[in-house]
Amino acid sequence: MTGLAVDPFAPASPAGPVRFLYRLNPLSKLAAVIPATVALVFVRDLAVPLSFLALAAVTLLIGVRFSSRLVLILAVGVPAGAMVLGLAFSLWTDPAHVADTPVVLRVGDGTLYAGALRTGMATGVRLAAIAGLALVPGLSTTGADLVRSWVQQLRVPYRIGYTALAAFRFVPRFAYELDVIRQAHRVRGAGGGRSPFAVGRRWFGYVVPLLAGAIRHAERVALAMDARAFGAYPERTERYPVPFRIRDVVFVVLAWAVSAAVLVLPGTR
Repeated sequence: MTGLAVDPFAPASPAGPVRFLYRLNPLSKLAAVIPATVALVFVRDLAVPLSFLALAAVTLLIGVRFSSRLVLILAVGVPAGAMVLGLAFSLWTDPAHVADTPVVLRVGDGTLYAGALRTGMATGVRLAAIAGLALVPGLSTTGADLVRSWVQQLRVPYRIGYTALAAFRFVPRFAYELDVIRQAHRVRGAGGGRSPFAVGRRWFGYVVPLLAGAIRHAERVALAMDARAFGAYPERTERYPVPFRIRDVVFVVLAWAVSAAVLVLPGTR
């Protein structure tokens, strides 16, 4: 038996040691990807963003729980987004700057040069790599644990941190109340029809009861926080600790070393 309390609202971590990202401190995952993300802002070639995108995909496939949504995002969403952005930026590139490169496509008065296509695709891949790196902490971290790590490791005042944590709790509560309101309206036959006016009227009818429920929930949360003397003392004990362990230091150092290698090695430039 351990003395640590279990957070009933926190999602359960998957069993097995292989899904290691769930077992890391949220700050370590943020610290691991920030240097590479900043470096990608200034990179102009294709090799470095592709390398970081591949590293992010491998890390996610090893470190988080497999799901059809994750596979769809990595296999279809990210490449498709990179292609669309790359083509869009290619069309926006000033032809005067790449007029000395070969012509790839000519439609009427419009001309697409190879230099513009290369520049646009490099930009699209950079944005995709940044998004892939952001998914590393994003898919394996809950908002509650992120706030707790701010308070426990970064020494953010708990009055600010746990107020933000209470705000995170409002989101699923609002989703639940909206679902209840929609079911109640459907039972009463209110707001029927498929026209844009009917849809707008139906959604407008959700506003007042949703605001009333939000006010009631906020009052209950405020009373609960007052009953627990929230803000009465400069510090509070932690019910649910989020420690920063040796494994977090190793992960950050390894991520920084790999990022430096990708940026420095001649084969990736």
